[in-house]
Amino acid sequence: MIAGISLVVGGIGIMNIMYVSVTERTKEIGLRMSIGARGIDILMQFLIEAIMISIAGGLIGVGLGIAATKLVTLFLHWPTFVTQSSVILSFLVCFFTGVFFGYYPALKASRLDPIEALRYE
Repeated sequence: MIAGISLVVGGIGIMNIMYVSVTERTKEIGLRMSIGARGIDILMQFLIEAIMISIAGGLIGVGLGIAATKLVTLFLHWPTFVTQSSVILSFLVCFFTGVFFGYYPALKASRLDPIEALRYE
């Protein structure tokens, strides 16, 4: 339950970061669209950015988790280990969290009108 709440909170953070990114880069989006970028190109740009943010958070989380298991083994002498499947599963969850929470801001960016985007201040 706690992990689910953490994923939702992290996902909302990713969504807010992506909204700010779209807002700050509106002129750039308009320029790219005016010289021929399609909506799918813009959507993929922002979706990949959201996934990269999510996976960077996953790398930090896995690194801290592995470090914590090493510290528990070192100081408490409890046998701990990290399985490869748990690391892969965590990155899959990070990937899908980035896709799920990054899709709507990316879709919003891909649907901008190039003329209005270029006028945006």
